[in-house]
Amino acid sequence: MQRSVAFYTLGCKLNFSETSTISRQLEQGGFTKTEFTDKADIYVINTCSVTDHADRKCRKVVKEALRFNPEAFIVIIGCYAQLKPAEIANIPGVDLVLGAAEKFDLINYLSDSYKKYDKASVYNKNIKETNSFVPGFSVGDRTRSFMKVQDGCDYFCSFCTIPLARGRSRSHTVEETIRVAREVAATDVKEIVLTGVNLGDFGVQNGETFYDLALELEKLEGVSRFRISSIEPNLLTDELIAFVAGSQKFMPHFHLPLQSGSNTILKSMRRRYERELYAEKVARIKSLMPHAAIGVDVIAGYPGETDVEFLETYHFINGLDVSYLHVFPYSERSNTTAAKLKGKVHQFLRNERTDMLRILSEKKKQAFYQQHIGREAKVLFERERTGDKMYGFTENYIKVEADYDPLIVNEISTVHLAGISSEGTALAEINYSNPIAIHVS
Repeated sequence: MQRSVAFYTLGCKLNFSETSTISRQLEQGGFTKTEFTDKADIYVINTCSVTDHADRKCRKVVKEALRFNPEAFIVIIGCYAQLKPAEIANIPGVDLVLGAAEKFDLINYLSDSYKKYDKASVYNKNIKETNSFVPGFSVGDRTRSFMKVQDGCDYFCSFCTIPLARGRSRSHTVEETIRVAREVAATDVKEIVLTGVNLGDFGVQNGETFYDLALELEKLEGVSRFRISSIEPNLLTDELIAFVAGSQKFMPHFHLPLQSGSNTILKSMRRRYERELYAEKVARIKSLMPHAAIGVDVIAGYPGETDVEFLETYHFINGLDVSYLHVFPYSERSNTTAAKLKGKVHQFLRNERTDMLRILSEKKKQAFYQQHIGREAKVLFERERTGDKMYGFTENYIKVEADYDPLIVNEISTVHLAGISSEGTALAEINYSNPIAIHVS
């Protein structure tokens, strides 16, 4: 009898690409993929551990899975599983915990036994032993594919557990990565989002660079768009910025982690740049691509962050020509340098500063959207739908809504941006005289 398996993914785009890859492995091995709510025999939960909140989410998802099927076999993978396997093994209902290397061999662990015990089985090698790169990509979930081209990180920022959860920086060669990209291109995906832990470090083991990869991806047939998910400002070269500016396929959209606008805090975080370099990168992008979207990661309430240093961050970001923020209240993580620092910021202040930055983000986003109202744009419409409305993204990452039309699902259409909805999306009017504008090599 075929076993059914359901997946739930917490965290980043990288996790989504890995979940999709593991799902395909199981389906090829004879398992039947089903929806999370459909009483599956096996539930696989791919976890994140960037914040304590993510850890609590894992526990909640386990409870939900058992509510749908109290006898289900529960598997936990992902960063939380690598960092705290013993803690997860004690969660009621969990049966199997797999570390960073073992998760890609899930099908073999499942073939052993589905018997439930009082305590979970744990297979979790030391992260220092995890040296191989396993590529992955998502497909079938949406019109975009999250394609993993890099894993791990060598930076060891003071607040971050990712090197402990994913190991050293590694990737395939450009040639091998293009081979995987051709697999994605053979599907009906129109846009590939390039993902990694430290994307700009691609090729470091092989004497290659992310720029080398971008040059080859530009030649790939069958994919209309590429989007860079996130790249460290010190690894975003002027050469790469100029390439995107002249590219037919790479979208004018950059996500640059900042974390703090105070050089004092950046130094304490062990970041590899100062605010001046960050401002230079933003200015360089905007000089070549005035319409480009630029996203910013920022942490509020890092240990030792005074009111003066927070306001330094706030005013620095406010003065930048950026489009939106991803704001995170600082969260203590075990085995990190920051967790041992003095000067902890009270949780109330962390939340207050987070709220201020999120309000600033909304203002930045609305101002960016407003700049483009009245213009034409090319939108990739996704399968996402609410009632009679459908949604998509412009080249520069403006989310738009339009009246539902099945003919333009998963197509790139020329639209007129007519206004902004009450939900904050851009209102798109389809230009049916030139409905499809797909880049084809």
